[in-house]
Amino acid sequence: MTKIAMIPARYAATRFPFKLMQPLGNKTVIRHTYENTLATGLFDKVFVVTDSEIIFNEITSHNGLALMSSGVHESGSDRIAEAVMHMDAEIILNVQGDEPFVKKQPLKELLETFDGYTGKDVKVASLMRVLTDPRHISDPNYVKVVVDKNRNSLMFSRSVIPYNRDVNFKPEYFEHIGVYAFRKQALLQFTKWPVTPLEEAEKIECLRYLENGISLKMVITDTETVKIDVPGDLEKAEIYLRTLQSS
Repeated sequence: MTKIAMIPARYAATRFPFKLMQPLGNKTVIRHTYENTLATGLFDKVFVVTDSEIIFNEITSHNGLALMSSGVHESGSDRIAEAVMHMDAEIILNVQGDEPFVKKQPLKELLETFDGYTGKDVKVASLMRVLTDPRHISDPNYVKVVVDKNRNSLMFSRSVIPYNRDVNFKPEYFEHIGVYAFRKQALLQFTKWPVTPLEEAEKIECLRYLENGISLKMVITDTETVKIDVPGDLEKAEIYLRTLQSS
């Protein structure tokens, strides 16, 4: 199967404008994301897809591959769907531009969900990790996901799900990590559907799949990640980068 990685990169983010061009160590956030994705060796090609000439030039001036998207897009998935429409690719993996510390193993496991007999019916897959810190569980910036016994998604929310009504029972909480893999046709179908009510309310794009009857196959990972959502996250990323460099 031909596998490509696409990194949607919008310049004017709402909560942290220009975050992808912020310096992180001796590179920008978006360069870390691109180069770490490329370094996994899992993909036939890796592209940054952006609405910004600044980001485009940042990638191409360092020998990377970038594409300019046209028009205004509701989500990163819409942006990359435009880019892959005429590409020869079977599986597209969407890496969020603000996830600079991309690791090989979770992406490898994500791609493997499409393999063999059990993978033939998988249309979309994504990553999750266990949440234990009560502050993160209650934080709306941490998107939570609940799954069935086969780890197919049931619901995504910024609220606390599941709600723990029984104090004698301790449910397991999962954070949805914004890395997706799609079969090309599923991604193109996504763009034909209008924005759905839950998606609009929660501002979580993968709810559009659920509301149209497609569950996501969730892959659990214990890989630590630092997502750049707000300015304070950049300081956490700097600390994490220094930890990686000293190990």
